[in-house]
Amino acid sequence: MKKQFIALAFVIGFSNLTNVALAETDYQEVFQTCIKYAEQGNAEAQFLLGVMYYDGKGVKQDYKKAFQWYQKSAEQGFKNAQFNIGVMYRDGEGVKQNYQKAFQWFEKSANQGLADAQFNLGVMYQNGQGVKQNYIKAIKWYRKSANQGDGQAQNNLAVMYRDGLGVAQDYKKAIQWFKKSVNQGDAIAQFNLGSMYVFGNGVRKNKYTAKEWYGKACDNGYQKGCDAYQFLTEQGY
Repeated sequence: MKKQFIALAFVIGFSNLTNVALAETDYQEVFQTCIKYAEQGNAEAQFLLGVMYYDGKGVKQDYKKAFQWYQKSAEQGFKNAQFNIGVMYRDGEGVKQNYQKAFQWFEKSANQGLADAQFNLGVMYQNGQGVKQNYIKAIKWYRKSANQGDGQAQNNLAVMYRDGLGVAQDYKKAIQWFKKSVNQGDAIAQFNLGSMYVFGNGVRKNKYTAKEWYGKACDNGYQKGCDAYQFLTEQGY
């Protein structure tokens, strides 16, 4: 699943604070600026303050305080904060793990169009975490995220088509989505596309091409890609 937004540069539109955050290396100064605006109720400043507590920049790392500031921001409808609250509930960081609450916050963020939240919502529907398992709804949210260019969502949507989960099995559509994902460098999609070439699912069987994709997955740190690459090498490909 997607993790937190932790880069300071994610806050766009709050011009004065953002310019300070992006231009200065003195995080303590940035922190003081955040406090000023956050206490005045600015949702973006509250979010950024949560980021700094979460990441330990300009202040001692404190997940509980990060959660508190994210919550203030999220309750004002700031979608990135809603997403991060969902992550903290999902992972039990600074708060007791609660998949149902994680789902609720991801849903709020996803409904505002955040691709990462849409992806995580798809994962929770697929795995039945915090909500009844529903492959059709998983596909719905993967598609929304994938259409925004999210590589992981594109890979997962391809898997749903490949395996016929919540949709009629369709290797051709699986290939289309795997290719969109590999074009963004997604290692798991590279591995999956390689496997499609090994078995000839939706494409002409070609173990040499499969080996190329396994190699790319391996280069991107996916161990299964390395193992598959070595296996094909030992077979003479």
